[in-house]
Amino acid sequence: MTAPFKAAAVQFEPHFGEKKRNLGALLALVDNAANAGAKLITTPEMATTGYCWHDRAEVAPFVETIPGPSTDLFAELARRHDCYIVLGLPEVDVETNLYYNSAVLIGPDGVVGVHRKTHPYISEPKWAASGDLGHQVFETKIGRIAMLICMDIHFIETARLAAIGGAEVICHISNWLAERTPAPYWISRAYENGCYLMESNRWGLERGVQFSGGTCIIGPEADILDVVDGGDGIAFALIDPEKSRQRHVAGEPVMKQRRPELYMELMTNTYAWNPGEFFRLYGHQPIHDGRLGRIAVGEFTPTSDGDANVKFMADLAEEAKAKGAELIVFPAYALTGLAAPRETAISQSHSTVQALSKLSDRLDICVIAGFAEKSDEKLFCSAVIARPNMPAVPYRQIHLTEDERSWAMPGDEFCVFDLPLGRVGVLIGHDASFPEAARILALRGCDLICCPSSISDGFHSSHPGSAVEQPEPIPFGPDPVHWHHYRVRAGENNCYLAFSNTKTAGNRKGGLSGIFGPDTFAFPRKETIVRDGELAVADIDLTSAHATYPTNVARRKDLVLMRQPHHYPRLVMRDEGPEV
Repeated sequence: MTAPFKAAAVQFEPHFGEKKRNLGALLALVDNAANAGAKLITTPEMATTGYCWHDRAEVAPFVETIPGPSTDLFAELARRHDCYIVLGLPEVDVETNLYYNSAVLIGPDGVVGVHRKTHPYISEPKWAASGDLGHQVFETKIGRIAMLICMDIHFIETARLAAIGGAEVICHISNWLAERTPAPYWISRAYENGCYLMESNRWGLERGVQFSGGTCIIGPEADILDVVDGGDGIAFALIDPEKSRQRHVAGEPVMKQRRPELYMELMTNTYAWNPGEFFRLYGHQPIHDGRLGRIAVGEFTPTSDGDANVKFMADLAEEAKAKGAELIVFPAYALTGLAAPRETAISQSHSTVQALSKLSDRLDICVIAGFAEKSDEKLFCSAVIARPNMPAVPYRQIHLTEDERSWAMPGDEFCVFDLPLGRVGVLIGHDASFPEAARILALRGCDLICCPSSISDGFHSSHPGSAVEQPEPIPFGPDPVHWHHYRVRAGENNCYLAFSNTKTAGNRKGGLSGIFGPDTFAFPRKETIVRDGELAVADIDLTSAHATYPTNVARRKDLVLMRQPHHYPRLVMRDEGPEV
């Protein structure tokens, strides 16, 4: 058992190109943190030099080896205080003369390990090579530590690799910009992997770029344990490695519930070629041209009275259709109720399923709704997909909660189909807790992910507002729904996401159903959330300005294209992971 320890995340504004000055200021901040009892201390990305370099020639006087002069300074401090320090700096590899944006973990005995940024932001290709050391987890006497750098964390695979490797703390150092912080991506990576995330961000203005600050320490349940908004400062928190070792998300042992045998597509990059051509190759399941469309989500708590549930859904579907919707998504168990799915389970031929199919035909609208399914004495958590003038088909939930495992069998096939409005994928409830699932749908070309759910409170949080002013139109004031996990799911996959939740989930509050846009950093946000009432309707835009190559982010999928699958093999391997 590893004992809890105090951690410190340093926020710092480096002075561009003033390495000696920056090192002196960083050493003072790290020394203050260590004197306060911190045993793990992080500093921002490129903290020794600043970030916005024009090219290799400009940064060349400031790069150094690891170990090297800067790491030696912090190694002495780590030895003196018996602590661990993560330092961000530009590294040169003496064998290749390649430069890297690197993070180094330094302990009482010197350098423990190095992470080289694997997923570059727009600026790194001006001077740095993409990292070649993968995503390692380092064993220390205070626990297992992984490092990621800024853009790395946009990609679900990086933090997942760290968690599979047993990381109890992910040290994420960054020069984050263009949104209010703590950033939703940071929170989601801690939450979905059930581990601590230490975030050291810089603040201030450099070559016209406004950095966001918001340095913080995030707990395994998405709780912000401490935060520094603007200015130099230190966020402190107590880290208990045993909490991370449980790997729980909303009480569920998610690492044990993964289905890596179904994740093989994570090793592909379906956007490496023109997606307009790739998804029509050989004429196999060709994707439709993109167009404007309108979709809806309904929110209610179903009962065991199937007829009453169908009537309520019919009323909402009528309202959605009147507003121009071509598709509507309803919550998990919308047909059969939440209370006793084993007893209320029905077959695909049941009258309530048929009623939903007839509703789809009558209104000329696609309807997706959850139900407990009974098929040949087997039970499934399913969703019926009713399309106009087509037989209704089920999708069976692949990832089950422990409670669902007590009565249901998991499905074993992902669900993707085409509508005139675009390519659609379906996940149900706990499926969306697994970032691999939505990623596979994105890799299959989905424009829209529909997610019938019954999820209790805990997947969202507010923000009081930041003193770090952002350029228009980026918001920095208070936000009651600053972090919404399903908004992150949409943006990280460049998909629209229709999240339909029950108003209550068990004895806890659910709600906050919504339709989220495909670009996390597009402001004002392209989304609608159910706050009062039972219905949200939103437009989806899949049009492109170019006939050959898609210009629409949902069709172009930049964040899917920029993945680095050669780093990801462990995601598709069934192994036991490290001892706990």
